[in-house]
Amino acid sequence: MNSKNPALAIFWDLILLTLGSIVYAIGAEAILVHHKFIIGGIYGTALLIYYKTNLLSPAIWYFLLNIPLLIAGWIFLSRRFFFYSLYGVCSLTFFAEFFTLNFAIQNQLYAAIAGGAICGVGAGINLRSRGSGGGLDIVAIILNQKFNFGVGKFFMLYNVALFSFVFSQYQPDIVIASIILTFISSITLDHVLSLFNQRKIVYILSENYSKIVDKITHEMHQGVTLIEARGAYSGRQKQMLMTITNNLQLKRIEEIVFDIDPDALFIVENSFNVIGSNFGKRKMY
Repeated sequence: MNSKNPALAIFWDLILLTLGSIVYAIGAEAILVHHKFIIGGIYGTALLIYYKTNLLSPAIWYFLLNIPLLIAGWIFLSRRFFFYSLYGVCSLTFFAEFFTLNFAIQNQLYAAIAGGAICGVGAGINLRSRGSGGGLDIVAIILNQKFNFGVGKFFMLYNVALFSFVFSQYQPDIVIASIILTFISSITLDHVLSLFNQRKIVYILSENYSKIVDKITHEMHQGVTLIEARGAYSGRQKQMLMTITNNLQLKRIEEIVFDIDPDALFIVENSFNVIGSNFGKRKMY
């Protein structure tokens, strides 16, 4: 959330971190622990240690494993991100420690799908704030900020290493179900991060471009950019129109274009990260 009111922005971040921690803790405590699943990331590592030692609890192990990662967040990111993430870690630890839930899903595959979806939503909500729920989120954000490396992709790489280790420790059914769970969690996380951010980039080639521009700018109150183009075969100069819109407005633009010029060329590309102008602002951690 981009707000000119710092207090409101902080309040919104804390709401996201609290809600994300609650959702993740529900998935972990109501599904994962009852099937002995290993989810990816630090929480999965905490579950593995708990299953093997039967000491403390997954939540407490999660908190302990986060200490060096929080230090890394303090060093490589910002103080604000550190304190937000500390709040997220403490929230998840608290809710996971005191929730006693059981969704009683008997089918192992159904449990893996449900657990992955719930935990993925919780992790994604956390990452929509300017902090995180701790764990590998911290390392993932550092890599994303420094090297533009996808958060979901980083989780998958870590999980490959994690499950390569646990494969010899558990029966194949549990390992496969845990991999499915983790994959669904990563995909869900990416979708939550892109929620409300998806945009459509539209390119239009038409001889009647001026009428199309007039309709889009005056009737839809939407910006259009003219790009100089030239046909490779004919060598003729042309004007290409480019506009950025969303799924709701896309069909309306398509109708405008083909009502004016049935022979127009209409090209649509997906974009999940449009920053600047009247679109989203860059999120600073």
